[in-house]
Amino acid sequence: MCYSFQVMMTSLMHLVVENYNELLESKKDPLVDSWLFMQSPIPVISILVIYLYFVLKLGPNLMKNREAYNLKYVMIVYNAYQVIFSTWLCAQAFRVKNAVPHLLNHTCKNPSPNKDFQDALANGAWWYFFSKIVELLDTVFFVLRKKQSQVTFLHVYHHACTMFFSWGYLKFLPGEQGVVIGFLNSMVHIVMYFYYFLAALGPKYQKYLWWKKYMTWIQLTQFCIMLAYLVFVIAMDCNLPKALTFFFVGNVVIFLYLFSDFYRKAYKKQKHTTQADPIPSTSSGITKASKSLKVN
Repeated sequence: MCYSFQVMMTSLMHLVVENYNELLESKKDPLVDSWLFMQSPIPVISILVIYLYFVLKLGPNLMKNREAYNLKYVMIVYNAYQVIFSTWLCAQAFRVKNAVPHLLNHTCKNPSPNKDFQDALANGAWWYFFSKIVELLDTVFFVLRKKQSQVTFLHVYHHACTMFFSWGYLKFLPGEQGVVIGFLNSMVHIVMYFYYFLAALGPKYQKYLWWKKYMTWIQLTQFCIMLAYLVFVIAMDCNLPKALTFFFVGNVVIFLYLFSDFYRKAYKKQKHTTQADPIPSTSSGITKASKSLKVN
């Protein structure tokens, strides 16, 4: 019995490896493979494992008997960088001449019939993937500041999942359906990280943070647009990877529910209580009230 099971598992692993190697060869793009982290899944998986081990195990143990690090100036620089980088990333969608008309006319085709557009799309997708690696620092900062309560399943799942699937999208499925989602996400990040940049400057800038709850509306609007676009892709029977589309739909629906629930609990209840709206007061400007906004 045990021998038969072992033989079965060995055969299954052999089949998986064969199919994976076949997939790598069939989807191989010399240009993409020449970029950092793209030739093999080993680097990105290693980053993911190190990230999870540090934020869930090693980091909390190291900080258990230590004082929390004061990362005020680190957070100021980090959030300012994220604003600038997200702005630049959005601009990449318009780098190719007539990019918008082309996208509107060919959004149901994969890969793009325009080679220049496809190369520019892949280049932008790599920088988007790179941004998701950098954003893993969000969680690292939580750990170093002894804010382990903010290292929630949702937070860790989102960062890990987005980073890994951004790599997979660029490696195997670099189609035009990713442009809309990546552009919207980067636009939201400009607003989100600008908020955290102001909050990180200190208490004297709290008067400029009155628009915090509108960040949730921006997030919800983003998800609604994404969902409408994905429904369009499905309804038009576009020549795009169906598995990726349905994966996006599932995640968008989940985040729509979570952000709606957050907004209801954080702001609707305040109409019936005298509790003041929570304002960031820590050196980094990130509190439990605002952490839910930072899952995307």
